[in-house]
Amino acid sequence: MGDWIVSIAGTPTGAFYATLLALMSAVAHASFGALQKGAHDPWLTRGSIDFCLVLISAPVALFMVPWPTQQTAFILAGALVIHFGYKLTMALAYERAAYTVVYPVVRGTGPIVTVAAAAFIFQEHFNPAQWFGVALVSGAILLLALRNLSEEKIDPRSLKIGLAWALAGGLLVAVYTTYDAWGIRQSPNPFTFLAWFFFITAMDFPTLAYLRYRKMANPPRPGPLLLRGIIGAVIAWFSFGGVMVATYLDKVGEAAVLRETSTVFAALIGWFILGEKVGPRRLILMSLIALGAVFVEFGG
Repeated sequence: MGDWIVSIAGTPTGAFYATLLALMSAVAHASFGALQKGAHDPWLTRGSIDFCLVLISAPVALFMVPWPTQQTAFILAGALVIHFGYKLTMALAYERAAYTVVYPVVRGTGPIVTVAAAAFIFQEHFNPAQWFGVALVSGAILLLALRNLSEEKIDPRSLKIGLAWALAGGLLVAVYTTYDAWGIRQSPNPFTFLAWFFFITAMDFPTLAYLRYRKMANPPRPGPLLLRGIIGAVIAWFSFGGVMVATYLDKVGEAAVLRETSTVFAALIGWFILGEKVGPRRLILMSLIALGAVFVEFGG
């Protein structure tokens, strides 16, 4: 499989599969975000997910793919630091503000920064139609966040802090998307990078979650939390793994923007599963996000 992925990178076939993987990643990531914001404390949920990620990734990393080279190991160490910062900001944001406010802010701030970084690092270039699509996606996502924000009833100070962490998370999305795309391209085998990425970067939050769990006066039952972790770990492989392979096969910027259609799926999840409101204005903004993604994908 690894050799086949390498062989189609940069080809029309690779571009086709990159589009499918980016859209699959969008659906998975929206589900992942909703899972972290669900019934349990976001710190415990993330810790449970990462614990299960270590368990399911270890056999793949240790026995099923070639071991990383020294260069890949150094790149993975950098990924550990970046993703820890991202997970930290997300937990802090979800702790203070609603999922439908936090998620669009995080996803809306990333695409333009990622596309600009990809132009500098990977020499990718977007034409005016594609830049219009990027602006449409990011603008509609942020307007969706403002719309959701207008209905928030929580303490204003807590909301501002949550939004600040969400903005920081969005910037880190751009950083890790660009860094991971560069890292997987440096690895001789893309699946070596993926397997060791999930194994290494999931080792931090289980410890934080365990310490938090011990301090709780009424900690939740571990069974449902572990079940949520198993589901989240499987989703994470599709979400983060899908977009990383997409950036390996084709343009980093296009994959990053297409993945932000996750905001549309997140709104639908918030509506149908979490019981959050979605009115006609949100539906219009969701349509604009999808339209922007079309411009980015087919405008070139």
